[in-house]
Amino acid sequence: MIALQSEPFEPGALLTRFAKGRSETGAVATFTGIARAEQGETRILELEAYPGFTEAEIGKIADEARRRWRLDDLLIVHRVGQIAPGEPIVFVATASGHRREAFEACDFLMDYLKSRAPFWKKEHGPAGARWIEPRPEDYADAARWDAEQETP
Repeated sequence: MIALQSEPFEPGALLTRFAKGRSETGAVATFTGIARAEQGETRILELEAYPGFTEAEIGKIADEARRRWRLDDLLIVHRVGQIAPGEPIVFVATASGHRREAFEACDFLMDYLKSRAPFWKKEHGPAGARWIEPRPEDYADAARWDAEQETP
């Protein structure tokens, strides 16, 4: 399942619902991203997305994760709108029969969300607003998965 929402979410509650009744699953891996105050100055992080398009693009990478790893299920919840520092911004959960697949799929999904998902981020602080781009390290993290695909 993929959900974009403006409302805050509770990661523990998402995990509890996601993991409930999974007798076939040997591992659930999760990642929770928290909005941070860059250099202590960010007052609000604002995320924009195109409804329908953004979910469809994230769905493509979720399908790729399912092709690469034997997953029982996955969940991606991402905030849009205005988010205060300290609030959860993204939650990813993967369920698999084995821990390595759950970990790797979760890592893969986060690398994509951080660098390639169609979100537009703006940081609001004392000096005004500025658009944020992924860092070179974010692109490098995602590129390692492309390199793994090319390895025979």
